[in-house]
Amino acid sequence: MIRTFFPSLHDRPRAALAATLAVAIVLAALPFVLGMGGNRWVRLADFALLYVMLALGLNIVVGYAGLLDLGYVAFYAVGAYMYALLSSPHLMENFEWIAAAFPDGLHNSIWLVVPLGALIAAFFGILLGAPVLRLRGDYLAIVTLGFGEIIRIFLNNLNAPLNITNGPQGITNIDPVRIAGVDFSKAIEIGDLRIPSVTLYYYLFLVLTIAVILVSIRLQDSRIGRAWMAIREDEIAAKAMGINTRNVKLLAFAMGASFGGVSGAMFASFQGFVSPESFVLMESIVIVAMVVLGGMGHVPGVVLGAVLLYAIPETLREIARPVQLAVFGTELVAPEALRMLLFGLSLVLIMLYRPTGLWPAPSHGVNPAQRRAATADLAAGAPAPTGRR
Repeated sequence: MIRTFFPSLHDRPRAALAATLAVAIVLAALPFVLGMGGNRWVRLADFALLYVMLALGLNIVVGYAGLLDLGYVAFYAVGAYMYALLSSPHLMENFEWIAAAFPDGLHNSIWLVVPLGALIAAFFGILLGAPVLRLRGDYLAIVTLGFGEIIRIFLNNLNAPLNITNGPQGITNIDPVRIAGVDFSKAIEIGDLRIPSVTLYYYLFLVLTIAVILVSIRLQDSRIGRAWMAIREDEIAAKAMGINTRNVKLLAFAMGASFGGVSGAMFASFQGFVSPESFVLMESIVIVAMVVLGGMGHVPGVVLGAVLLYAIPETLREIARPVQLAVFGTELVAPEALRMLLFGLSLVLIMLYRPTGLWPAPSHGVNPAQRRAATADLAAGAPAPTGRR
């Protein structure tokens, strides 16, 4: 992980450790700093972490394996509704046999819900991947887009004749996360320190995000990760080298979907309410933009892209009106319109001046030490090294 996020410090372990500790301290103190401006800023950080998990999951499919998926939000929805159904009174109110089987109600532990969310979403990932193994490019994008819309429409209409999802009204009264007797929907006090609910969720999401980052990095450096990248570069050559492209693609869909399922489950517990309106096509497009603009296939770039593309528009939503009132004395442009205008403009500028992303993956076969040596040689007038022979 240190080598991935701090490649220039790879040969300096003390500096790398100091950088890691500094980042850890900043992340630990961040909710308290943001909380000075109100809990809404901590809530923004919570959602940013959820989007980091989503972007890292999609990065496995798009960045590692090179499979364009525009229906990724479907796995987010599957995880959210799985948690909602297993941790709310909805099923008990609509099915007598479930109420009889669970007289104390459905209140499942997070240790069951998180793995179950990952497994169910992975199953749906395989369900999507199996029929589209021969498709690539635009055709794959269209099919995955349709899959995402099918899931949303099903969730919107599975309220008759059996009320499973409660249709467009959504599911309410979803249980919050409880760990070791701590209810994350309520603030806790440790001495004179009061930790609000949004801060508790922040630390939970942070732990899950770090776990997802570690898994992503290990997958990238593993044999499976190299197989995904071989398929991304040239599927025919990968097949000629003995890679089972069918199974490797299915594994990419399953692994990517599992991260989306975990993020969806956490979203449901945090919100306490889910409805199909939260899983529209625009969500999938935004997640794809996070991966592409951050740097496809590069974990630090994807994390940066997810944080920026969620935090900047939401920050603009908060400050657009006060800034206009302070500068012009009146509101000239509606905050929502101005937010989307600046958001779209920033995407265009990034694509024009950073087409490989804000933090792209390093060139294959050239490590940072080689790059620094090449720069020094060029400055001295010597020919630059070409990487691996």
